[in-house]
Parts: sequence; structure tokens; C-alpha cells
Amino acid sequence: MDILLKPIVTEKMTDQGETLSRFGFIVSKAANKLQIKKAVEEMYGVNVVAVNTMIYAGKSKSRYTRTGIISGNTKSFKKAIVTLAEGETIDFYSNI
Repeated sequence: MDILLKPIVTEKMTDQGETLSRFGFIVSKAANKLQIKKAVEEMYGVNVVAVNTMIYAGKSKSRYTRTGIISGNTKSFKKAIVTLAEGETIDFYSNI
């Protein structure tokens, strides 16, 4: 099972990463906090102090077009905020 799907690279998460050593990831819905902690420590070689998770529900969206109303849903996802030990950081841009 792939636990870490992708990192969250937004202005808010970048600021928290620089000041508070907190980084965000989109994770598998079935993953628990211990699995997320282990996956981050193995992938990036850092010490994880805390993991906070939240599940976002999908939203219903609709558009008005010439042929009528098109409706659908966005996907639901699970987000994890990982707090690292003091002085440690993750560089998402090192492979570019």
C-alpha cells in the first residue's frame, strides 16, 4: 500500500515548514498515524515528533452549459500534517 501520495506545496504549508517544521502530505485514506510517521521517516530520513490527520469530504459541483446542467463530485481525501524534530527539514525541490 502506498501511504504518501503527494506533498502539499502551498503558500501556507511552505511558511509552516520554514517556521514550525510542519509539512503536509496527501495520504492514503486507510493509513493511520503510525504508518504515516514510519513512511515519512523512511522516505526523507527525518525524526517525526507528531502527526495530525484530517479527512476532507468531496464536494458536489455543478455547471450550467448550453446542453443543460452538468453535475458531479470532487474526490474526498485524507491530509496529514507532520511535525518534525527541531532543526530538521524536508526539501521537496532537491530532485528537480
